[in-house]
Amino acid sequence: MAAPEAVRDISQQTLLDAYEKLLVRVNDMHELADAEQWAELIEQRSNYVMLVEELRELDAHVTLDAAGKQRKTELIEHILEHDVEIRRRLVARRDELGRLIGVTQRQRDLHRAYAPQQGAYSAFDVDASQNKGAS
Repeated sequence: MAAPEAVRDISQQTLLDAYEKLLVRVNDMHELADAEQWAELIEQRSNYVMLVEELRELDAHVTLDAAGKQRKTELIEHILEHDVEIRRRLVARRDELGRLIGVTQRQRDLHRAYAPQQGAYSAFDVDASQNKGAS
């Protein structure tokens, strides 16, 4: 009877360790978002997704006791707190990039609208300066 209890404890600890590992990962991602290190954040996200998949598989096969359930709940709450902040930072970054894209598009549109006229004035200026030299 003691053997199944020991197996459950190992599995329970393995599951809780996996949640703690996920918490460390999401904390690191939060720090990257705060530092606006977007490329590194995206790179870490793929590792995060893999950890979540591993956790999902492990979670399906482990039964937690009351203390284990409480610890899992605490870890999930911390993970979600970080996740909310990361998402908030990503939305702010997306909005910033949207504004920059909008400005760039307006500049391009203005350039397209006025560039042909600038070419016409330049040609006119060249003709005028040539006429001055001829007189």
